[in-house]
Amino acid sequence: MSSPSTTPTTGPDPEPGGGRLVLGCTPIGNAGDASPRLVAALASADVVAAEDTRRLHRLCATLGVTITGRVTSYHEHNEQTRTPELVAAVEAGSTVLLVTDAGMPSVSDPGYRLVHACGEAGLPVTALPGPSAVLTALALSGLPSDRFAFEGFAPRKPGERAKLFAELAAERRTLVFFESPHRTAATLQAMAEGFGADRPAAVCRELTKTYEEVVRAPLGELAGWAAEREVRGEVCLVVSGAVAATGGDVDTDALVREVLLRVADGERLKEAAAAVAERSGVAKRELYDLAVRRRAQ
Repeated sequence: MSSPSTTPTTGPDPEPGGGRLVLGCTPIGNAGDASPRLVAALASADVVAAEDTRRLHRLCATLGVTITGRVTSYHEHNEQTRTPELVAAVEAGSTVLLVTDAGMPSVSDPGYRLVHACGEAGLPVTALPGPSAVLTALALSGLPSDRFAFEGFAPRKPGERAKLFAELAAERRTLVFFESPHRTAATLQAMAEGFGADRPAAVCRELTKTYEEVVRAPLGELAGWAAEREVRGEVCLVVSGAVAATGGDVDTDALVREVLLRVADGERLKEAAAAVAERSGVAKRELYDLAVRRRAQ
């Protein structure tokens, strides 16, 4: 049996001549949140790979940092071709600093592919921790934070979005989503329909910026709030997890909705009921019968 592979990590001061990949956490809004380690890394890295080089230069100008290394772009449209170049730079002994527009690289941003490639090559990878929109929104939401799941952006297509929310309706952990401002109202409405209008939630907008706003209310109210205004800026949606009903039963209505959405997507009713039953712990026969009854109605 082969042993698990491990990726070397390095501290802030690597061995002279040793290459490494550094993931740099950038401010999510307020440039003052940049860490001293990030400032030092921007000034000293041999290569700075940025999701948007123009934003990088604006950030450096604000921080008063002069980049002495080579600057290159690294985004979703070129990461497949640029990854081998950056891996080769690390292999050659360079310190490669990867930064995205905001937050931690690889978390709903480019970076995973490069980290994976360096790991496969046995090259050192480390991170400069810092601001995180996910954790900031979770903390400000006032919802349970002991267990949570980050779901990224919800699907754009209404059918796919409804299917996802039906699958997540029985999830007990707090859920965190990113969303674009012009889709926020539609997503909140779909959440109210999929999770229930009374499910507690929060809209966290423009975090750490001048017009930061956190609105806490049940999903139905938040959907109405968003529909009445033009939502602007970067948005995080935080939704409370499902609560067991009296007697310890899960929300069977949500599970039945998931079964029927699977069926509408082409899955056989028996197989859909079995899949949802296995995940939720509810009896397969019960879900099947409830789904048949719901369809008849």
